[in-house]
Amino acid sequence: MMEGTFSFIVAILILVFILWLLGKSLRLMVKFVLNALVGFVMLLFFNFFGVLFGIYLPVNIITSFITGVFGIAGIAILLILKYLFHVI
Repeated sequence: MMEGTFSFIVAILILVFILWLLGKSLRLMVKFVLNALVGFVMLLFFNFFGVLFGIYLPVNIITSFITGVFGIAGIAILLILKYLFHVI
């Protein structure tokens, strides 16, 4: 669990730094960080309550990055990849 949290934080920091280097606006960075936080909380929510329904997504650097970039849509992408295509 700590490995996934650490990798999520590192991915967020790297992407925020890249956006800062490219000179993007503060509004875009705030939107990205909020999207990442909502996605990560949803990933933890699915793992916490998903056990009751048989839904589980691993928390690693790849899933943390996907939820960080895409937010809630990233959760849907991961669920499709895992349960329809058996990738994850």
